[in-house]
Amino acid sequence: MFYEPKNGHGLPHNPFNAIVTPRPIGWIGTRGNDGADNLAPYSFFNAVAYEPPQVMFSSTSAKPDRGDTKDSVGNIRQTGVFSVNVVSFALRDAMNQTAGGWGKDTDEFDLAGLEKADCTTIDCPRVAASPATLECKATQIVRLSGATNYAVFGEVTGIHMRDDCMTDGMFDLRKFNPLARLGYQDYTSVTDIFSIQRPT
Repeated sequence: MFYEPKNGHGLPHNPFNAIVTPRPIGWIGTRGNDGADNLAPYSFFNAVAYEPPQVMFSSTSAKPDRGDTKDSVGNIRQTGVFSVNVVSFALRDAMNQTAGGWGKDTDEFDLAGLEKADCTTIDCPRVAASPATLECKATQIVRLSGATNYAVFGEVTGIHMRDDCMTDGMFDLRKFNPLARLGYQDYTSVTDIFSIQRPT
């Protein structure tokens, strides 16, 4: 089958997300100017550079109480900072709870029963139970094609890793099985790891 997105796909569900998989989940923590905290997962997320370390996520919808975007982007516009929390398999239900279209005054940390921790280099909450957290200062918010599409880029200014997720000086994915997004309502977790040496 072939289709042009501008003409529609004619399928029961959009296959685009099922094609670009698996996608890491950026569990984005923010705090607004009013001190209200927010936590939401984004599967359009990835690392984009090593030196300095940089990440990006994109938000593709809006809420009536936030105008042209969602709480995460709205808060980052105000404060310029955000945390990226890694989602483990054990945190899957809590992550899903924070994915709802809650009002901007809702604290998703409390809603999902998650303990907060303070970031070190930025004024922002993070998920205490997350295997790792990246503290980020926003460098760009880029308007993408479409009414509510924004890409947020950030420089990583601090990195937290849980001690129990380290093995012989390496961050060990087998200790927590990171969650990844597939298409539709599907997810997967990393349970099988193999190495391939690059050619020299």
